[in-house]
Amino acid sequence: MLLFYLFCFVWVTVILKHSLLFFMFFLFYFLVILFFLLILLRYFFFLWNAFNTVFFILYKYAKTRRCVEAAYLMFFWTQFGALFLIFSFLYLFFITGISTFYAISCNSFSQFEINFLFVCWLIGFGVKLPIWPFYGWLPKAHVEASTNFSIFLSGVLVKFAFFGLLKCLFTLQLEPTFYHVYPFLTIGIVDAAFKLFYQIDLKKLVAYSTVVEMHWLTICVLSGNSPLSLASFCMLISHALLSTNSFLLVDAINRRFKTRLITEISGLNFLCPKLFLVILANSLIFLGFPGSIFFIAEFLFFSFSFDLFPVLSIFLLIILYLLAPTFFFRSWMNSMFGFSQFLLNKHFVDLTKKEFLIFSFFIFLMFWLGLTWQSFIF
Repeated sequence: MLLFYLFCFVWVTVILKHSLLFFMFFLFYFLVILFFLLILLRYFFFLWNAFNTVFFILYKYAKTRRCVEAAYLMFFWTQFGALFLIFSFLYLFFITGISTFYAISCNSFSQFEINFLFVCWLIGFGVKLPIWPFYGWLPKAHVEASTNFSIFLSGVLVKFAFFGLLKCLFTLQLEPTFYHVYPFLTIGIVDAAFKLFYQIDLKKLVAYSTVVEMHWLTICVLSGNSPLSLASFCMLISHALLSTNSFLLVDAINRRFKTRLITEISGLNFLCPKLFLVILANSLIFLGFPGSIFFIAEFLFFSFSFDLFPVLSIFLLIILYLLAPTFFFRSWMNSMFGFSQFLLNKHFVDLTKKEFLIFSFFIFLMFWLGLTWQSFIF
């Protein structure tokens, strides 16, 4: 299977001009088929090959030494997570003697076995979510990779890791109320939130904001509470749309000013009024603007989390609703306002009609889903 992927990768690289987009579409189609597999070991090997092909994409299109280092770092953490997954799958196979998810779900396991399997799956899929302390590779990969790869990584690959974790948890039909995991997830939220404060690269800023959201999403899932599961579903949609729109905005800035550093970019309200308007709307949605799908996810989370863990909810409210959005909005404010050195050059191009329509569509979609989320889900 791995040799087949290498052959396909070489073929589309040599023959097709748009090999990166074709290969990403091929990998996405393969990941969709992956979740119809019911055989345990086949599911693992397909999942392992899918994650490793992402390394080949990043390595093949690496333009700098840092990009190569980010690709190898991604490969190391992928192998590290796969080690725990194969341990858990082999354990299930040798203990039960069966290899399908449905047949395994009919068996009963001891509390120790459930904890062992849960830890293995959390580490195995947590590397790709990613959660603390395994998320060090993600900001480096986002910074060094292209915008297409960043959108695919944040909008597709991370989501499939999340659904893979859900599939394994639902196989055992267990209620994942493992409270000893919450301190690690809280540490990850605090760590990523405070790293937002001193980021000067806009793309790395967006990458750390996605890390905060994925920790938040994991808390919702592992709570074992149905309303919080609904909040996680809304957050999953908002994360995909918001991160995609943010990476496209960073790419639009980089193509116009040849830099992503906030120390070199300012005065977007004078230089590019349309771009400034879209960035302002996107930042307000990240702050939790009422009516957006992100606001619905926040409202559902804090409405039901106080019943389960009130002290932790108050702490997360301060971090997620005050500090992290403030740090995120502060960096974008430095880019949107002030005097810019590019004013002296008089060479700047605002968003085209096509770009403005694309960004407006994402923003409209986030508000439309926020207003119609009940009919959309049920």
